[in-house]
Amino acid sequence: MYGFQHVLAFYAGAVIVPILLAGAIGLSERELIHLINADLFTCGIASIIQSVGFWKVGVRLPLLQGVTFTAVSPMIAIGLAAGGGTDGLLVIYGSVIVAGLFTFLIAPVFGKLIRFFPPVVTGSVITIIGLALLPVAAADAVGGAADPHPEDWRNLAFALGTLALIVVIQRVFRGFMATVAVLIGLVAGTLVAWATGFATFSSVAESSWFGVTTPFFFGIPKFGLAAIVSMIVVMLITAVETTGDVFATGEIVDKRVGRNDVTRALRADGLATTLGGVLNSFPYTCFAENVGLVRLTRVKSRYVVAAAGVIMILIGLVPKAGAVVAGIPHPVLGGAALAMFATVAVVGFQTLSRVDFHDHRNVVIVASSVGLAMFVTAQPDVAKALPGWAQIVFGSGITLGSITAIVLNIVFHHIGRGRGPAVAGTPGEGSVRLEEVNRMSRDEFVATFGRLFQGETAVVGHAFDRRPFADTDALRTAFQEALFAAPREEQRALMAEYPDLGGLDIDEDSERDQSSAGLTRLADEDQQEFETLAATYRERFGIPLIVCVRDAHNRDHILRDGALRLTNSPAQEHAAALIEIAKVANHRFADLVADANPIHSARTSWTHSR
Repeated sequence: MYGFQHVLAFYAGAVIVPILLAGAIGLSERELIHLINADLFTCGIASIIQSVGFWKVGVRLPLLQGVTFTAVSPMIAIGLAAGGGTDGLLVIYGSVIVAGLFTFLIAPVFGKLIRFFPPVVTGSVITIIGLALLPVAAADAVGGAADPHPEDWRNLAFALGTLALIVVIQRVFRGFMATVAVLIGLVAGTLVAWATGFATFSSVAESSWFGVTTPFFFGIPKFGLAAIVSMIVVMLITAVETTGDVFATGEIVDKRVGRNDVTRALRADGLATTLGGVLNSFPYTCFAENVGLVRLTRVKSRYVVAAAGVIMILIGLVPKAGAVVAGIPHPVLGGAALAMFATVAVVGFQTLSRVDFHDHRNVVIVASSVGLAMFVTAQPDVAKALPGWAQIVFGSGITLGSITAIVLNIVFHHIGRGRGPAVAGTPGEGSVRLEEVNRMSRDEFVATFGRLFQGETAVVGHAFDRRPFADTDALRTAFQEALFAAPREEQRALMAEYPDLGGLDIDEDSERDQSSAGLTRLADEDQQEFETLAATYRERFGIPLIVCVRDAHNRDHILRDGALRLTNSPAQEHAAALIEIAKVANHRFADLVADANPIHSARTSWTHSR
């Protein structure tokens, strides 16, 4: 049932690519039917490969594979340049096969670039994917992009009715019923549409019971250099989208995505794309539409997607079954898609919540990438003003936005001035390098690094005594060891300098720390809770409640953890406070490094994230 729900949510997006391509290059209706069957059949195989996996292929996440929309325009151009019809189709298949093999082989190299995908990039890409898909849902809601009728009140009624039913089921029911809300909405909406004459299933009687795609059904593929290069570019762009989908799904199922996961996902894309060229289909990628369904239903098993793959294989073998699914009215599908696609954007918002927006560079990255993506999404014809090669990038808001986020992240966070790692200062404004730190006087050292700790500078002075520092990691270690080796009286004096969580009178560094969990924007009721907790903690332990807010999940988590700490012994809380101070200092140290040299900051944060 869960797998069938994925199929219904996926179906329209799965068949739109062969429909658009067939109409553009002049294929017959019979050839189109075969393309649809081949597409569904191969989608099923590709989804099983991606979700179940084997050897080093497949990310083993609930990710469903589908034909990438990025390839539509390039494939049409390739097909028309080769004369259209089946002749053009054979050149398309030749380029698809080679591009798939290229993607499979280059996957390990692309996986090593994962450090260029911090939350500011992945959050932007995931948000863009969700927002850019909403117009597709809106087009379905008014009757379909091919024949829209926004003035027809029935389209609006079926779209909003389906959406409302899904929301009601999610609110009223729990367990199994809540997880199949989208399926129930689609089936109920379709039945009502059929009962009122709004939906017909005449194509079911006209379809055959069995049809199978065979390798190279249309003939032996033809290979053209220009076509191959174009398709390789498409697959590189698609790799960015796949990476975003993998991170989005990892967020949903609570799995930390690493370099090997991205590599396995891209290998599956490459293998599925090569298989697509052999079985008369097209380039494959992780389908963002179904990422939203996983988040909405909270059904996180990858075997659900594998079940969907089996169902698609069966539908691909039984044209009548495909005709039944194709009978779902566009407005009904659009109503469900509005919820699913918007949910993808919400996952992006969740990822962006971990980004430090006090750093203006991150604001520029997110604003520019989302802005350009929405520009192209709202005005798709703008790509026509550019050369053909540039239309591949500017023809898709998802592609343009993703590339913008990646490039700007590299420019702002991975390109710095100077030689060797800087450890404090601002780029171009007297950055302090490691060799300069080793030449500093005690006063200069304390003035430079005193911000790592709150008020009291004795610990910083102890760290100075550990010179010379071989590298920035040695410098960081010096601060940590100085903190834990300091006399108890100095430790207590340092603890007393830290402000209360959610306090109104705090310095700039503390404000930056606490704002990461929204503690500087508390409502009156929340403010009172934090004040009560802080007063109770001070009364019991004689020090403020110290928490590394940047490592906390949210305000509720901080309050809950703080209440639990009230039951600890004074000795345990003394040790806990030191650990939290060390965590805060580590983050502030990273901030100083980031302000001085983005390259070193990126490397350091990547090391700690692993």
